[in-house]
Amino acid sequence: MCIRIVADIGGTNARFAQLQADGELASSITLQCADYAGPEAAVRAYLDQAGLMGIDELAMAVATPVHGDRITWTNRRDWSFSIEDLKQRLGLTRFEVVNDFAALALALPKLAASELRLLGGDAPVPGAARAVIGPGTGLGVSGLVAGRRMWVPLNSEGGHVRINPVDARERAVVEALAAKHGRVSTERVLTGSGLVNLYQGLAELDGAVTHLDTPAAISDSALARRDSHAIEALTMFCRMLGTTASNLALTLGARGGVYIGGGIVPRLGDFFAASGFRERFESGGRLSDYLSAIPVYVIEASNPALRGVVATLDD
Repeated sequence: MCIRIVADIGGTNARFAQLQADGELASSITLQCADYAGPEAAVRAYLDQAGLMGIDELAMAVATPVHGDRITWTNRRDWSFSIEDLKQRLGLTRFEVVNDFAALALALPKLAASELRLLGGDAPVPGAARAVIGPGTGLGVSGLVAGRRMWVPLNSEGGHVRINPVDARERAVVEALAAKHGRVSTERVLTGSGLVNLYQGLAELDGAVTHLDTPAAISDSALARRDSHAIEALTMFCRMLGTTASNLALTLGARGGVYIGGGIVPRLGDFFAASGFRERFESGGRLSDYLSAIPVYVIEASNPALRGVVATLDD
């Protein structure tokens, strides 16, 4: 029997599942990247926990560009491997490696309506391009365009474009970050660590002492309405994501919809819906009517990228 494994490895979590003969996923396990020295150790830990003796085929989504044989994670620089070397070390007959948000883009046609939360817009235009963006440890960006016979994912590093502040408060925070880091990318603010940057920047502007220092603490405090700077930081995060998603939709002509994944937004629930994200998204000047028609979906499915990775093993 051919043992086929799919994996989605980001900067924080390494998700694995076994692909069964009927195309369904089984034995899903999530490991913490920090617990392992590298991807090979994580793969072997999964095999041990899943009770598998080995693998024949492995398809892996990675949170970094995929160019050539050497893979190094953008936000976990100590994790690096040679595709050919790891293939040999694991005894694989087939090893496919793809960018994690290209994998998430491939999953979009497989998602059910019940796995998506709609945030405004009209019905998607059939066959039109779709955009996907997701804040987490990093900021993933991709798209899906229709080819002659199949959907084609885009390998994008759009999470590293410059951030586009809109109002005076955003500009002040970005200027403070620029003084520390130079160029300020979207990933500098639209990630877990970026939320911390926004919170600390806002507090510093007001001369306040910060007491929250993790993304979870800041978001939890904002959702519970316990800390004014946490509320402002999370609201600013959502609005800046609206601006970024709007730019992405215009760039790709994503009339098939914009899909938001990653580990942060799906947990925000009603806060995100009321944050001003949609107003920012639709604020496109002469193209506001164009943007207002584009539906935005929050992906609420479990491990959706794993379902996209499966497509890389389809012959």
